[in-house]
Amino acid sequence: MSIDPRDYAMKDGHAPVMLREVVDSMALKDGDTVVDATFGGGGYSRAFLDVAGCTVFGIDRDVDAIRRGEALAASYGGRLHLLSGPFDTMVEALADIGVLSVNAIAFDLGVSSYQIDQPERGFSFMKDGPLDMRMGREGETAADVVNTAGAEELAHIIWSLGEERQSRRIARAIVAARAEAPIETTGQLAAVIERAVGRRGGDKIHPATRTFQGLRIHVNDELGQIERGLKAAERLLAPQGRLVVVSFHSLEDRIVKRFLKERSGQADAPSRHMPDVPAAGRAPTFHLMYRKALRPGEDETAVNPRARSARLRAAWRTEAPAWGGEAAA
Repeated sequence: MSIDPRDYAMKDGHAPVMLREVVDSMALKDGDTVVDATFGGGGYSRAFLDVAGCTVFGIDRDVDAIRRGEALAASYGGRLHLLSGPFDTMVEALADIGVLSVNAIAFDLGVSSYQIDQPERGFSFMKDGPLDMRMGREGETAADVVNTAGAEELAHIIWSLGEERQSRRIARAIVAARAEAPIETTGQLAAVIERAVGRRGGDKIHPATRTFQGLRIHVNDELGQIERGLKAAERLLAPQGRLVVVSFHSLEDRIVKRFLKERSGQADAPSRHMPDVPAAGRAPTFHLMYRKALRPGEDETAVNPRARSARLRAAWRTEAPAWGGEAAA
C-alpha cells in the first residue's frame, strides 16, 4: 500500500519526517510486530498500522505523548499499544508483556516538535518559559545544570554536545550572570548568551541555538540513549527484521553510522595490512540496506523546513547472535 505523507500531517501542522522513506524501508507485512521507539505525535505508528495488518508498540518517555496517543490507540482496535519509558529499556519493557522479538523498529531521534512548541517545557527560547528541557520530566533540569555546574563543565557540555565554538566565553558569562541571580527561564539564558557573543547580521541562527542544543542533549542523555537503544534493537529484532533510524544532526547520525558500520562488518581494519573483518571476529548482526544515508526530497523540505537536516539509515538483522548477548529468536 502506498501512502501520501500529507495524510499523516497533524491538524496542528506537525508532520512525521521522511515518512514515505521510513515506511518503504520497514517493508511491513501482515502479522508483523513493530516498535515505534519514539512515538511522539504517532504519525509513524499510524502509517505502519495503515500499510499492513501489524501490531505496533509505541514507546515514549514523555507522558504527554503517551496521553495524546490514547485516542489513536483506541481507534485501531487493539493493534496499537503504548509504553511509557525511555527506548533504551525496550527489551525489558516488552519482555514484561510477553514480547521477546519483533520484526521492525523505527527511531525518530531528537526533540519532538510538540516539545519545542510548548514554552512550559523549556526546550526553546522563541517563547519564554522555565528552563527545564527534560523529556521525561525526571532528573535534573537545564536550570539545575546552568546554575550549579562549573565553568569548565559548562564549556565542555556546550562545546561537545552543542558544537559551539565560543563555549568558554558563554560558560564564563553564565557563571557571572548567575552570581547576581539564578538563571531560571529560557529567555534569561538566551539573553545572557546573546550579550556574551553578540549577534552578527549575517547569522542565520540565534547565538543561543547551539548552547540550548548542548544542554538539552546533556539533560536527557540523548547520545547515551541512542547507543543503548541501538544495542537494544539488535537484541530484540528477529532475523530479517528491519531497523530504520532518522537522525537530525551530526552527533546523532555519527553514532548510528558507526554502529551500523561496525555491526555490518564494515568497520575500518586496524591497519592497512589487515583485511576488513568484524571486530573480534564476530559475525555481522546487520546488513546495510543503503550504502549512504537517505535525504529528504525537495518537495518535503519545501513544506517542512525541519526535514532539511534529516538523515535516514536502515539495515536488516542477520541470524548472528547480538554482540551484547543472544539475538532475538
